[in-house]
Amino acid sequence: MRNETLHGYVIHYRKYRERSHIVHLFSDEYGRIDGVLRRSVPPLFQPIQLLASGKSELKSFNQLEIENKPIFFQGDAYFCGFYLNEILLKLCLLEEAMPKTYLQYHHTIYQLQSLESQPQKSLFIRQLLRKFEYILLEELGYRLDFSVDASGKKILSDKNYMFSLSDGFIISDKTMGTFSGNHILSMKSYDFKDEFNLCQLQFVNHFYRQLITSLLGDRPLKSRQLWIQHHQLQTK
Repeated sequence: MRNETLHGYVIHYRKYRERSHIVHLFSDEYGRIDGVLRRSVPPLFQPIQLLASGKSELKSFNQLEIENKPIFFQGDAYFCGFYLNEILLKLCLLEEAMPKTYLQYHHTIYQLQSLESQPQKSLFIRQLLRKFEYILLEELGYRLDFSVDASGKKILSDKNYMFSLSDGFIISDKTMGTFSGNHILSMKSYDFKDEFNLCQLQFVNHFYRQLITSLLGDRPLKSRQLWIQHHQLQTK
């Protein structure tokens, strides 16, 4: 790669030597790509353009330009953006293009700018984040069949199911930590152009959290911990 133009967002960075930073970029062209930037880092959630060079996994970034007016999130919008950046950083493979996820990230960041004007902020956030996770998980290779269980049998609406990352839905006699067949089957009719209905939203709120936690393994999400602490302080 030599002086290749990339468009994207800084999702994380850290200090490197005296005047440089190691930057993790989520790009339209290559998905997550890492590089050294020898200048100050632009704000998060800000679309940028830069030149990337280098043959190793750590590129050299230069000639960075901010494409739009700065975006500064506060409160819930900031924590939502922090969550998006963290799961991209931890789940996306290096230099693997994810065009659908990139477009959905761009859309989600844009939508979060209107959060404070939403009459139902909590519902608005859940819809935004679950739709992002839907696209991300699908592009990571976890496009699931919500009509059959791990053995290929039809999901039964009156049964409960556990979920295994390696096998799929497994029928269970338990109620705690399981998903109702009715909720699973509701996803058969989901169309991404629409919002999740209440049954679908109740399901994906718990299911995507369990699936993402399984994919993360022993890497807890700091954004989730900070979100909880933030809301605990608000209720005091």
